[in-house]
Amino acid sequence: MAATKRVFELKCAYQNYAWGKLGSKSEVAKLLKGADDNFAIQEHAPYAELWMGTHPNAPTTIPHLQGKTLEEWVKENPEALGKTVQERFNGALPFLFKVLSVNKALSIQAHPNKSHAEELHQKDPENYKDPNHKPEMAIALTDFTGLCGFRPVSEIADFVQNIPELRSVIGEKNCETMLSSVNGDVSEEEAIRSCFSALMRQDRAVVESHLRALAARVKKLANSGEDTSRFVGDVLLKLDEEFPGDVGGFAVYFLNVMRLKEGEAIYLGANLPHAYLSGDCMECMACSDNVVRAGLTPKFIDTETLLHMLNYSGKPAAENKFQPAVSEENGCTLRRFTPPIPDFAVTEIQCVQSERPVVLQAMDSASILICITGSGFVDSGIAVHRGTILFIAANETVSLKVESSSRMLLYRAHAGC
Repeated sequence: MAATKRVFELKCAYQNYAWGKLGSKSEVAKLLKGADDNFAIQEHAPYAELWMGTHPNAPTTIPHLQGKTLEEWVKENPEALGKTVQERFNGALPFLFKVLSVNKALSIQAHPNKSHAEELHQKDPENYKDPNHKPEMAIALTDFTGLCGFRPVSEIADFVQNIPELRSVIGEKNCETMLSSVNGDVSEEEAIRSCFSALMRQDRAVVESHLRALAARVKKLANSGEDTSRFVGDVLLKLDEEFPGDVGGFAVYFLNVMRLKEGEAIYLGANLPHAYLSGDCMECMACSDNVVRAGLTPKFIDTETLLHMLNYSGKPAAENKFQPAVSEENGCTLRRFTPPIPDFAVTEIQCVQSERPVVLQAMDSASILICITGSGFVDSGIAVHRGTILFIAANETVSLKVESSSRMLLYRAHAGC
């Protein structure tokens, strides 16, 4: 097969979910426009997600093959996945690569492990549409905020002691359990489990009443210029505006608020509670759409499943950041994000203009490459610029001539095995 048939441009689908950033404020919309100058951005429409892969909910197509889907092409050319990937994942591309542009909060959620995903799919295929797990990783493209994992028990206990509305919704007995755990009289995981479960199971009217009172109190403080950080005021008021009265508003006192800068990442393994709140990011995940939700959403909520599956270990926010391995190769800075699963990994590539071409090394895995900034040409003659997305077959070396005078930033998703 000719080299030009193993490195080629992709046309990728996007999702207009209501939580997406509007119009040209969205990184997704700007990348779509960069890839196709004829693409018309609708300024009042949300552009939430750009999907790159073989998932049937938003198929990626191949323009030079008259719109054949990438899934169809992979089935016809399974060797392009790489030997290990082909054998381990039954001839399928194991990852789904995305760009997200988040304006409004996504649901409080967690993803099941592989065996649990199979069980949920068998019991309820309407809401759990496939039997695969869905570990995922987010790498910030802009300032990015999310909730991720439970806070240390000492932080939760401090909120419990100082926010009477929170005490009211979880109950005095659970509050005492939380405070006892600080002294080591009760296990920290059991304290978090009992208090968070009480919150999520609380009668909706009770939650709404106390949350309304708390939000009004914090808003009054904010309007008078007072510091509301002891209430996590900025996040509380954002969630109250977007989902007034929703139990997820109180979740900010249990879950770490992650404030990522460009290039920082979080990895979300099975059973880890999380919610994206704002910003733009690269996201990579196993090829699945399995989500168990329990707040901040109009979608299907499965509170009991979520409560039974969660990892209730508390740890500081900083420990949830996922650190890359950094190296300098071929005039580029490479940052490799390799989570502890075989389905995917992501390599960030930063390079500048040079007389010598940049060599993207061959991998024993198919990969998908997206250009975020900069411009150049690959050796097959394809122009690469903002929004260009390429498929690179396994064991293909790609030579990239960088033309832009400023930094060129690319992200490359591939299997981790």
